[in-house]
Amino acid sequence: MTSAGRPYRRRKNVAVVSLLLLVLAVALGPTPSSAAGTDWWNPTARPAPDSGINVTGAPFTGTDAKGDVRGFVDAHDHIFANEAFGGRLICGKPFSEQGVADALKDCPEHYPDGSLAIFDFITNGGDGKHDPVGWPTFKDWPAHDSLTHQQNYYAWVERAWRGGQRVLVNDLVTNGVICSVYFFKDRGCDEMTSIRLQARLTYDMQSFVDKMYGGPGKGWFRIVTDSAQARKVIEQGKLAVVLGVETSEPFGCKQVLDIAQCSKADIDKGLDELYALGVRSMFLCHKFDNALCGVRFDSGTLGTAINVGQFLSTGTFWKTEKCTGPQADNPIGGAAAPEAEKKLPEGVRVPSYQADAQCNVRGLTELGEYAARGMMRRGMMLEIDHMSVKATGRVLDIFEAESYPGVLSSHSWMDLDWTERVYGLGGFIAQYMHGSEDFVAEAKRTEALRDKYGVGYGYGTDMNGVGGWPGPRGADAPDKVTYPFKSVDGGSVIDRQTTGERTWDLNTDGAAHYGLVPDWIEDIRRVGGQDVVDDLFRGAESYLDTWRASEHHEPEADLARGATASASSSERSLFTSYGPHRAVDGDGGTRWASDWSDDQWYRLDLGSTRSVERVTLDWERAYAKSYRVELSTDGTNWRTAWSTTAGDGGLDTARFAGTPARYVRVQGVERGTDRGYSLYEVGVHGS
Repeated sequence: MTSAGRPYRRRKNVAVVSLLLLVLAVALGPTPSSAAGTDWWNPTARPAPDSGINVTGAPFTGTDAKGDVRGFVDAHDHIFANEAFGGRLICGKPFSEQGVADALKDCPEHYPDGSLAIFDFITNGGDGKHDPVGWPTFKDWPAHDSLTHQQNYYAWVERAWRGGQRVLVNDLVTNGVICSVYFFKDRGCDEMTSIRLQARLTYDMQSFVDKMYGGPGKGWFRIVTDSAQARKVIEQGKLAVVLGVETSEPFGCKQVLDIAQCSKADIDKGLDELYALGVRSMFLCHKFDNALCGVRFDSGTLGTAINVGQFLSTGTFWKTEKCTGPQADNPIGGAAAPEAEKKLPEGVRVPSYQADAQCNVRGLTELGEYAARGMMRRGMMLEIDHMSVKATGRVLDIFEAESYPGVLSSHSWMDLDWTERVYGLGGFIAQYMHGSEDFVAEAKRTEALRDKYGVGYGYGTDMNGVGGWPGPRGADAPDKVTYPFKSVDGGSVIDRQTTGERTWDLNTDGAAHYGLVPDWIEDIRRVGGQDVVDDLFRGAESYLDTWRASEHHEPEADLARGATASASSSERSLFTSYGPHRAVDGDGGTRWASDWSDDQWYRLDLGSTRSVERVTLDWERAYAKSYRVELSTDGTNWRTAWSTTAGDGGLDTARFAGTPARYVRVQGVERGTDRGYSLYEVGVHGS
């Protein structure tokens, strides 16, 4: 979910006659499809009236000549965000047993002219006025700049599937603070309660679609819980739906005045529950700092409003520091957000921030590291978007040390400088659903890296995520979409999408709802060329590669565990031991520390000659700026396997070609602080 405001148009005129049509629609049951029984992709019965799909031709099935699945992947969507934030922030439902008129209707407080669409006012600075009537007229919504109306009606998702999409990640989303301060709601604000509800409704939507096709398992909307199942679904030509979680306080892991409100037991219980629900990817933090990690800030007026929410949630505002590397968090907006700031206690003000201090002081906490490792043990994929660069850097360090590929950036919220590290791990990247020109420019910027690592690309629509979507390029724009057009595989013909009395055209309406995803992809093809779309068409296969590698990852044996350790020196203490054995005892809370001088070494005897290809070093604050990893078979003759002069502490992973060695030595050359060298843990891994 990304909140980014776009100004609203003023809306007028309520079509009262739609109420009569609503009653009529509820009274009508499903009717047989005209194509019933002739084509597997057409249902035997569809509710009537209902939205059009406006796609003809068979969805492609099977794999390509290499055995790879084909198709697009939306790595970030929110089908049931209408159930989040107290249930009244996003108006309309993805489906309803009572029909389209019930599903696609506005919130009651938006009648008669949208004057009480208060969230629109807060996020966009407009008055929120609009024609609230949905079915059948849809005069003002859904629209690319309408942030509080349903965009994921099931038939619109069906159209995207028919247009070539084969993976959809449904991120279960909510935010307890937004729920608590929003004026309208019909339920409590506990985040995990909302997540459970959205998961159940996703399964209900699967059943709803199945009914149209003759029973369980027969529909095109298939929830999958492992990569092999997803691959099978896609090979059948259907849509593989993956459950993810994007929420600010997972497992109740908020912090208040820097005190964690959850435990390791809560994290284990929460991960087990989510896994049982079918969740396979998640964010550890979102919008507000929590007990697991610090967030990457929002900017502008919205950033100020979110910072107010940060205070209401945690009792503290964001805190910044100068960045230590090339990555940075988003600059915190200094613009006022009067409506949000009214929520602050008397006398409390949002602080100002130095322009040269753009990094969140909060990174990955001890509990956050425990959660990340817990996700690894369960084969789950971790979303790094919304994490502070300090937290992201630590996650990538941990995953690199374990050769774990399960890292995702699903909608353009990580620092772009992380791109190659993600690809190097075997992770997957999707870009936010920007306008075609911007999307193409970013896709081409990273094209060489995708070629280098042989991976496809994805998009994150973030529909229902109150972020804003591509506006119209205009009826006279160069290289505009011409209707009808063929799908990327060439097997289907796609025309303008019609629901009720409204027909949408991407050129003049922009990406108003999920059904226009195929049109947006065609716009990308016309603006950027076939190469960009080809990379997107390989996206489903690359996403599944990352998922499969995560599922099948097995921790490698640590050759250092129990090895004989020695060092040039050990810091003396009356209270604890800093001896060499402390860095190979499997306890991340103990450490070896040297005397306070540059020329120090740490050595391990593995007991026998082994093939060594990776050494991990978890530094305490007293780290090495310059050091070498050396190997020896006899303890006398040493060769340098890896070295650096730019060490920055944290968790380092030294990789090199597999080399026979019985002895491993870390040779300090220059300290990074005025203290000595200090290591929590040293790991040695073989081929």
